[in-house]
Amino acid sequence: MSEFEVIRDPLWDNIRLDGPAVALLDTAPMQRLRYIRQLGHAFLVYPGATHTRFEHALGAYHLTRRALAALEERGELARVSDTERTAARLAALLHDIGHYPFSHALEEAGFPHHESLGVARLARDPVAAELARAGAPGLAAEVGRFITGQSASPLQGLISGSLDLDKIDYLSRDARMCGVPYGAVDVDRLLASLTLIEVAPGRFELGVQEKGISALESLLFAKYQMYRNVYWHHAVRSATCMFKRAVRAAVRSGALSMEAVANATDDGLTERLSTADPTGLALAVPARRLYKRALDLPASEVPPELDPWVREQPDLLEQVEDRLAQEVGLTPGELLLDFPSNPSMLAVDLPLRTRTGLVERLTGEGVAGQFGLPRVAGELYRSARRLRVFTVRPVTHPLEVVRELVALPPAEVARWLAAGGLVPRG
Repeated sequence: MSEFEVIRDPLWDNIRLDGPAVALLDTAPMQRLRYIRQLGHAFLVYPGATHTRFEHALGAYHLTRRALAALEERGELARVSDTERTAARLAALLHDIGHYPFSHALEEAGFPHHESLGVARLARDPVAAELARAGAPGLAAEVGRFITGQSASPLQGLISGSLDLDKIDYLSRDARMCGVPYGAVDVDRLLASLTLIEVAPGRFELGVQEKGISALESLLFAKYQMYRNVYWHHAVRSATCMFKRAVRAAVRSGALSMEAVANATDDGLTERLSTADPTGLALAVPARRLYKRALDLPASEVPPELDPWVREQPDLLEQVEDRLAQEVGLTPGELLLDFPSNPSMLAVDLPLRTRTGLVERLTGEGVAGQFGLPRVAGELYRSARRLRVFTVRPVTHPLEVVRELVALPPAEVARWLAAGGLVPRG
């Protein structure tokens, strides 16, 4: 095998891969990512959004190599072992190896997180064999710790955290492929400002130099814009809700196993669902017969959630959906409730080295006079979120009760269901 190979990429131009990366790229679990779209059903709204987890993995690997090269050039990697450096590069390449079809929809539906599936695949051949050839004993375990955010290495921040290179690639790539101007990130400036900062005696973390603050703000604002305009677009969310319901029904009926779903590709799962789904939703989504909005409220008009059961309890969510459907004259599965959330969407927590050499902590409080975006992050997050009810056809009954329901604790929602779950008549 040659020492390296070069792959042409529409976003980063030439991506250079070393020998271990090339070998891992040719394994079946990595090749499967060619057939997993990065943005799930977003292609139904943005036709160009057919790029894949495979391309994204290459981009994350490329940016990690660039970041490591910049740190090495400044002499900051002397305290970092060769195993940690190799593990960081390969973790960037492999971080999505356990991903489900159609983006994060199935994690919303209650399936195990893809990171745990990915770590399990690291321990099985052919990936385990290639990792064993790639470096010192323990490399696979360290790659797994990087992927799950549990590595003690100062390089952990390259793989997960406020500055992780995964989000830099996906924001830039998603914006490019969707044809929208929202995902602009000052990548060169951000990479040039990365530094390892001693936050406690002998303990270092990935941080940023003061000159990179504006680039960091560009990253956070790009994330807000992409969530508001692309990831949480109403038609994307309608398709996502329909898909989740179809897969859950197929698994519950025994027509599909969770293992089969986890190992599928987008098109493979779509094909299986065409016969395994008892709801008919699986055929409606690719035909773009999407449910329409019967209710659409900004999060600012919804009482604060005491316990986010819509996100965390999909079984309860289905019960509420079916009760609401019955009350407004629909059948189970013909009404879907959606209130997407990502509380850490604009979270910041990393060290900052000022021009005078002092070390400060960048958090949600920002830095007076320099870093103000985090202080308005809560408002930006709320403006990106929408509470929606999607229905198969228009309904005449008002659905304002949903506004109050999502803010109730799960126990009170259960009592509402037990009491009949009545919807006020208009």
